Amino acid sequence: MIQPAPDRVYILDTTLRDGEQAPGATLTSDQKLEIAHALARLGVDGIEAGFPAASPDDHEAVRRIATEVGAAPTPGRPQAEPPAIVGLARAAKGDIDAAWSAVRDAAHPRIHVFLATSDLHMRHKLKMTRDEVLARAGEMVAYARGLGAEVQFSPEDGSRSDPTFLHQVLQAVVRAGATILNIPDTVGYAVPHEYAQLIASIRAAVPSSAIISVHCHDDLGLACANSLAGVAAGARQAEVTINGIGERAGNCSLEELVMALRTRRDAFRCDTAIDATQLCRLSRQVSRSTGFPVPPNKAVVGENAFAHESGIHQHGVLQHRETYEIMKPEDVGARATQLVLGKHSGRHAFAARLVELGTPLDGDALDRAFGRFKALAERKKEIRDPDLVALAADEVARAPALWELVALQVGCGTVGMPTATVKLKGPDGATVVRAAVGAGPIDAAFKAIDELVGAGVALEELAVQAVTEGTDALGEVGVRVRDGVDGTGTAAVDQAAVDLYDPYDRASKRRVFHGHAADGDIVVASVKAYLEAVNRVIGQRDVRPGGGAIEAAS
Repeated sequence: MIQPAPDRVYILDTTLRDGEQAPGATLTSDQKLEIAHALARLGVDGIEAGFPAASPDDHEAVRRIATEVGAAPTPGRPQAEPPAIVGLARAAKGDIDAAWSAVRDAAHPRIHVFLATSDLHMRHKLKMTRDEVLARAGEMVAYARGLGAEVQFSPEDGSRSDPTFLHQVLQAVVRAGATILNIPDTVGYAVPHEYAQLIASIRAAVPSSAIISVHCHDDLGLACANSLAGVAAGARQAEVTINGIGERAGNCSLEELVMALRTRRDAFRCDTAIDATQLCRLSRQVSRSTGFPVPPNKAVVGENAFAHESGIHQHGVLQHRETYEIMKPEDVGARATQLVLGKHSGRHAFAARLVELGTPLDGDALDRAFGRFKALAERKKEIRDPDLVALAADEVARAPALWELVALQVGCGTVGMPTATVKLKGPDGATVVRAAVGAGPIDAAFKAIDELVGAGVALEELAVQAVTEGTDALGEVGVRVRDGVDGTGTAAVDQAAVDLYDPYDRASKRRVFHGHAADGDIVVASVKAYLEAVNRVIGQRDVRPGGGAIEAAS
């Protein structure tokens, strides 16, 4: 259980819960576990691992993280204790029971109960009166506390709630046993001075040892500014996500908040326990897993964060780094490595470098990646870190291999019609072949796969980029597909789950899935990525939430 400290801001990372709400950011259980391990090594104080009541798959992911990450200290972790593992729950006994059963094996289990407190949400979503919300909040926090967990409470849409009523609710949940009061700016509506006043008013109205937490969304681009304003006003926990991913425009970025507090400690007079040298590495890992590229101009971790093109800037930095750099690249893990791997490198050196890059592999995954590395090294003079990361990402991000690519042949050019012949191995082990014509070789290959698999998906996005420079560069491809099966198929979402936190498209009620692959041939990489996304669609169609409508959380 965390204790208030005047010069310490606790970090609760919600990448695996609120971050995954970003449409298309669906993560596999294995990816969630890998990210959770990385977050523990980073030094976060808590990991909000998911919403256990949402689906059996989410419950199992949270349970695995609680037992494998939250039960014992992680080697290399800055703190002696493992992070708290947090499960989100509506103010309902069923949700709270599910959360407790998922996190109870952690050394520091926490249940995060939320209930809307703004008149807008109470009237139009909850259909509850103020008195009913007040009673429900206290009752459910007491129930969660009675199970033995630390309890965090969030008044959803807190920044648009009537302050007097908000204070009453927070006073009630503290009496019921809540020790952390998380104040969400759910729709990113607040501006810094307003949010700071809200936090200050809560500190004055709810005198207790409870820690006040900030949770800000970026709809107006103010998530980090609002979070810092809340910290300046006395909040001592921040809910954040890696790269700022999350619902709509996202959340406050962990790396931005951490480095703002550290760089301007003179202004905030507090710091975190984060090992900032791991920030760039973890940023890339989350980007690969979710398929969301990090913008080059992203603060702290973007490729251009420490780049200087202007002659005046270059001259200044050469004379004295601090003229144009307020942080050192090595402080956030952005320092370039000099280790070069090539065709003469061995498996041990390859595996060791992957560990250094934060993408460790073992067993069959390491064997496959090493085989691809050797094949790539025969074609490329020099293998750089981004190549290695892309190869490892292919193994970490693998979807269940329901359909596997056996062979691909394409024909294209200025004469004739682009064609593709695809051979796949199906779930039953049998191979099937289909040829198709398209606007180009990639389009033709996708059509052939559609005809063979019959998944009923719609391509949303195809992104191709070279991992490094040169004509022999490895090609990295990310695709997004929408589950396009209509109400006659098994993929239709239960109407009761319209407001589920999971990344459903709110207009079509269809999920968006990501696929990723890397290969020296971008057509092959595109086909592998598309097939991975299709496999995810098929593999997760049977994982659907049950029970009543689920409110969108904080």
